[in-house]
Amino acid sequence: MKWKKSVIKSARSLGNVIPVLIGVILLVSLANTLIPKSAYSKIFSKNIFFDSFIGSAIGSVLAGNPVTSYVLGGEMLKQGVSMVAVIAFLVAWVTVGMVQLPAESLILGKRFALTRNFLSFLFSILVAVVTVFVMGLV
Repeated sequence: MKWKKSVIKSARSLGNVIPVLIGVILLVSLANTLIPKSAYSKIFSKNIFFDSFIGSAIGSVLAGNPVTSYVLGGEMLKQGVSMVAVIAFLVAWVTVGMVQLPAESLILGKRFALTRNFLSFLFSILVAVVTVFVMGLV
């Protein structure tokens, strides 16, 4: 009977995720239509440190969940954004939360929230640079 409860719980979770994924796919499609490919080359310069910083900054402001980040990351790679920028974006997207900072400050304390977000931002850059070097993608 445990497996039956697990299947039901998993089906509910999947049902909750599908609308979010559809929304992200529609949003990415809209962005692909409205944003010319040349805009990405203006934002990202193929400089490993600058790209990781910009990717982390954008991911910090546009916080989201891990499931949708894979779709966005794949689309960014298709548009010619560097791997380091995409990794930095994805890590910051999930770990840094400028949008939820006021609520986090209220619940956990301002000092803790600011310190956690600042360190998460720095580590998103570090993780991106180290990952790219380890994978040999530079």
